[in-house]
Amino acid sequence: MDHCFRRKRVGLLKPLLSLSLVFASFLMIHKLKLAEKDGVGVKRMKDAGWCDSECFSFKKGVVKNSLGSSESPVLSHGLDAQRVSNGTPASWDAQVLNCSEDASVRTQDWFRRLDPRFHQFVLHRHCRYFPMLINHPEKCADGEVQLLMVVKSVIEQHDRREAVRKTWGKEHTVGGKKIKTLFLLGSPTPGKDTKNLQKLIEYEDMIYGDILQWDFMDTFFNLTLKEVNFLKWFNIYCSGVQFIFKGDDDVFVNTHNLLQLIGFRVEERKEAELFVGDTISKAIPIRNRQSKYYIPKELYDKPYPPYVGGGGFLMSSQLARRLFVVSEDLELYPIDDVFLGMCLQKLHLAPEMHPGFRTFGITRRRVSPMNGEPCFYKNLIVVHKLSAQELLRMWSVVNNEDLICAQRVSL
Repeated sequence: MDHCFRRKRVGLLKPLLSLSLVFASFLMIHKLKLAEKDGVGVKRMKDAGWCDSECFSFKKGVVKNSLGSSESPVLSHGLDAQRVSNGTPASWDAQVLNCSEDASVRTQDWFRRLDPRFHQFVLHRHCRYFPMLINHPEKCADGEVQLLMVVKSVIEQHDRREAVRKTWGKEHTVGGKKIKTLFLLGSPTPGKDTKNLQKLIEYEDMIYGDILQWDFMDTFFNLTLKEVNFLKWFNIYCSGVQFIFKGDDDVFVNTHNLLQLIGFRVEERKEAELFVGDTISKAIPIRNRQSKYYIPKELYDKPYPPYVGGGGFLMSSQLARRLFVVSEDLELYPIDDVFLGMCLQKLHLAPEMHPGFRTFGITRRRVSPMNGEPCFYKNLIVVHKLSAQELLRMWSVVNNEDLICAQRVSL
């Protein structure tokens, strides 16, 4: 994309997305038409097709990257040779999907007893990898990225993505080592203005170039699909990255403390199997049918392995590649955090507990004044959860040189 065009458009996204969906869509389409008249390279947006969220199939075609070119970035010969030797494809190979249900499951007694809310998940959980609607194979192509910040989001949460980009997800270089950011998205769920939402996210990506999107519906049960599709994507395009931070779009991340933790683990030579966060041990499936995390006995009837809260965790790239391999042999599970714990268990590993990761808030009582105390945020690594406005405000306060805290705040 022409850099002048990029600078010119950056300031337009915030007012565009702050309006109602219909008005925002109208403005975006109008600007696209003007850009096309001006000869600006937005062919990818004009030609992009997507499957309606009711269906699974995707028309075969070449996924374009943010620069409007085909998916093959310039990569080193060494990386290409490595891919050939380990059987990793050179590009995303899930181009066509015809995900029909596994009819054999319907004949099993346990399925007949299963809560109907889980039927579609079970019938289609053999469908693992999906076509990409937006890809950025060039993200790690220069081979100098130390930390990749990977953020789970949904199309409608543009305000949260904007807040992350302005705070802990801002791409920059520290000590000669680059930090890059990516947002993981699926497709709009049924009943929403699918086509306009899709054009909005493509326009947002044209400006920032930091979105990966797959052609599966963005639902709670499909969060595990984001996990396995990202692991495969990372194995193809970003194997040279050293560390991955993976989290939600409503967390606060103290990047200074996160980089310090990485530095300590490297000094201790303990980075190879690094998987650290807010570890949950000895948990059992929730049987309360009203809970978001409800799991019926027919689906899983034993204690969970240790796992980390998905609000935010840090892992090494070496372990991420191993997780990808073992994940392919495990049945998908509707809770993504637990699924990763199952993958770790398969590797005979357990996540490391770290007090700096607070994925349930600084305290579990949301009304506690400690959850708004900036000196806690200054000494922690991850805090969940904050609204976009709270994140922007807290980031500004914590990074203010006038903030005076005790040398170490204990909880």
